[in-house]
Amino acid sequence: MERQLDAYCEHLRSERQVSPHTLSAYRRDLDKVLGWCVKQNIGSWAALDIQRLRSLIARLHAQGQSSRSLARLLSAVRGLYHYLNREGLCDHDPANGLAPPKGERRLPKTLDTDRALQLLEGGVEDDFLARRDQAILELFYSSGLRLSELTGLNLDQLDLADGMIQVLGKGSKTRLLPVGKMAREALELWLPLRALANPVDDAVFVSQQGRRLGPRAIQLRVKAAGERELGQNLHPHMLRHSFASHLLESSQDLRAVQELLGHSDIKTTQIYTHLDFQHLATVYDSAHPRAKRIKGDDS
Repeated sequence: MERQLDAYCEHLRSERQVSPHTLSAYRRDLDKVLGWCVKQNIGSWAALDIQRLRSLIARLHAQGQSSRSLARLLSAVRGLYHYLNREGLCDHDPANGLAPPKGERRLPKTLDTDRALQLLEGGVEDDFLARRDQAILELFYSSGLRLSELTGLNLDQLDLADGMIQVLGKGSKTRLLPVGKMAREALELWLPLRALANPVDDAVFVSQQGRRLGPRAIQLRVKAAGERELGQNLHPHMLRHSFASHLLESSQDLRAVQELLGHSDIKTTQIYTHLDFQHLATVYDSAHPRAKRIKGDDS
């Protein structure tokens, strides 16, 4: 079983070209299933059935695994069995029709518009680090980039004259995104300073030693900006969530937001309709003349 699991992970790495992070997550999940099979004396993937997989899911849920984590595990199992079926090693999928226990839906954290402006409109020193960090913040919020998309960004993907950027997203899919005026200006101020660091490659965002900034370095710079300007924790995905929430609030165009975010399934984007409704409910409660009476009415 472990040999077939190794072959599947190599398939994900070499043929599917999934990211190292995704591959590591899938391997951890499938190792849990493998360990369960060993304890249950299940000697092959073909012998794992829906009843015993359901027992594993119930056990993990009782141990505190979130619904989201269990959904990811089931997705990993489905991927494995799709591969096994294709290779003629199995003729069923024990995860077919199996759903994780429902859990409370956690809405992504966002900045409201005023807080986003407070973050971006603070004074910026005219030096290497400040100009670079400002360009990073502006680009996250302007175009809704994922952290991996920003770290992988190269100069030839920028078209500041037309205000466009091409990014490589999940599944090696590319998409063309608009870059707002303030983000373009921040990049135009950053790029001459970047050149002074004698970069070792075409990375847009580099360290003072000229090396491409990695995900951890960018996370730390975004966190520092949040603490300095807002007095709160801030991470790159919060800026992506804020981009999506504010755009949907203004445009009401869910399909456009889906395309800009690079979501393959519109259900993923629909989370932002809940955020939008929360904002509308807050406005209603604060502005409607009868909202307070209705809210406080116990009858």
